Amino acid sequence: MEFPADQPMRVQATQEVVDYVVASGIAPLPAHHELVARTEKETGDKAGMRIAPEQGALITLLARMAGARQAVEVGTFTGYSSLSIARALPAGGHLLCCDTSEEWTRIARDGWESAGLAGLIELRLGPALETLRSLPVEENIDFSFVDADKTGYAAYFEELVIRTRPGGLIVFDNVLYGGRVLGDEPVTGNAAALREFNPALAADPRVDVVMLPLADGLTIARKR
Repeated sequence: MEFPADQPMRVQATQEVVDYVVASGIAPLPAHHELVARTEKETGDKAGMRIAPEQGALITLLARMAGARQAVEVGTFTGYSSLSIARALPAGGHLLCCDTSEEWTRIARDGWESAGLAGLIELRLGPALETLRSLPVEENIDFSFVDADKTGYAAYFEELVIRTRPGGLIVFDNVLYGGRVLGDEPVTGNAAALREFNPALAADPRVDVVMLPLADGLTIARKR
């Protein structure tokens, strides 16, 4: 592949490139593959809510780099991302998963058992904001991953950042929302919420932020 000398090299994320990226990183667990198959079979058109394998590998690496022992996930679905976090935790680590669906998290529970990681994971069903607000206001969370309703991102961040230790990470998925955060055309709902959330987070003095064009967009915020 040749690039003009006066232009930066940028590779289009074709499926071939994505497959190469996945093959060149942390390999998914057998339980990840099982979850993908079950999710596609049992959730129908909702299967696209699962994070991409390349995101899972990055989440695992970030949690390990953060030395995570205490982690939180907001939005579990069928468990791909929670497996990616839990595999990075040491013995005695703890991942709190917040979700509202018994049906979808039933699949996640099976995946956790299959991977031998169920002992590290606690699932609380109910509104995530209520679950987060019930936690002690102590700076003891090392890593969080947020992939739930986008209209709740700002509120989830506020509850998480005050409970995250300095140097801890908070990661947000779907921040590009299919590109609908771009442009000036009117948007509502999730897209409108993200249009407000993304620049507000980038300007927040409590965190250092980078947004990556990975899958549907991934933002990593490090608490100062």
